[in-house]
Amino acid sequence: MLTRTLSITDVRRGFTLVEILVVVVILAILAAIVVPQFTSAAGQSRENATKQTLHRMRQQIEVYRGHHGRYPPSAATLAEQLASTTNAAGDIAAAGTTGYPYGPYIREMPVNPQTGGNSVGDTPIASGGTADWCYDATTGGLHANDSAEAFAY
Repeated sequence: MLTRTLSITDVRRGFTLVEILVVVVILAILAAIVVPQFTSAAGQSRENATKQTLHRMRQQIEVYRGHHGRYPPSAATLAEQLASTTNAAGDIAAAGTTGYPYGPYIREMPVNPQTGGNSVGDTPIASGGTADWCYDATTGGLHANDSAEAFAY
């Protein structure tokens, strides 16, 4: 019968509770440093997406104005006028209708990345507006309508 004596290296194979706690504390400190950076990046990403969407929509409104004698779409039917075919007067018709050669300029009104909705109104949020986009038909200006800061984009 063989007998084996245990040495100190045979007994200590796992981690002690203190070692595990030190590793957990280090990971918690690293997470506390990294998580706010991801949160900031997500906000920056939404802001950039909003600016990009506004840029594309403003371009399409300008194309519409070029086709319609410099008149912008009306506030009440902005989404419909941009997503449908129109005639020179801005009347809406189904695609392929004779006498309606302009458009569509967009498939549908885009979602505001800040709010998650795509409703259009003519009242700014500072004045009590609740729509996702604010459109001024007199100037043809389109704005994000979720905060005063985003309205300035």
